[in-house]
Amino acid sequence: MSTPTPGAVAPLHIDFVSDVVCPWCAIGLHGLLIALERLGPTLGPVTLQLQPFQLNPQMGPEGEDIGEHLSRKYGLTPEQVAQNQAQIRARAATVGFDFRMDRRSRTWNTLDAHRLLHAAALQDEAVALRLKLGLLAAYFTHGENPAAPDVLRREATAAGLDAAETEAVLADTERHAEAVQQHLQFWQRAGIHSVPAIVINQRHLISGGQPPEVFEQALRQILEATDPA
Repeated sequence: MSTPTPGAVAPLHIDFVSDVVCPWCAIGLHGLLIALERLGPTLGPVTLQLQPFQLNPQMGPEGEDIGEHLSRKYGLTPEQVAQNQAQIRARAATVGFDFRMDRRSRTWNTLDAHRLLHAAALQDEAVALRLKLGLLAAYFTHGENPAAPDVLRREATAAGLDAAETEAVLADTERHAEAVQQHLQFWQRAGIHSVPAIVINQRHLISGGQPPEVFEQALRQILEATDPA
């Protein structure tokens, strides 16, 4: 057993459970990253793992009109949808993320995006994070289908994912599908039924697209209560 270094800071393992068509997931991820940057010098080792969640697992590849989807799934009126989107856009702006509601009209099944994100994580968690951020921007800022092969290929290239692996995932719908399903089922069994869900050190849960200050305070409290030994 190694002797703890005096003043050592305990490591943080963060599981960020989310979907790439979830607006509050985009807000929450950017808020978390801001909090981690602010805490930077006070942190020990940090591992951030992106975990899959599907909002629309039964949806076909054609997707669905957003207004119709929100009305059918949540019973929202067009006025309520507009009000919610205005709130989301305002909150997103506070974390430096540009929501362009006028550019996206549909929501999508994201299994293929999660398969590619899994491949990216196997290569490097930093690659997976860049890919995740790219797909969120593709959908929410540019109104693109984050599960479309051309979008996945472009964002994978920009993130630095191995090109051969990208093509293998796009060519074979079964590649990494079982692993993704296992992760999906694990988090469902763990009681995660809405996202984003942020699990710290496998025991502390932060729910929702919280602002950076909330993440910062929670992480400080967790670190203060954790013995690095």
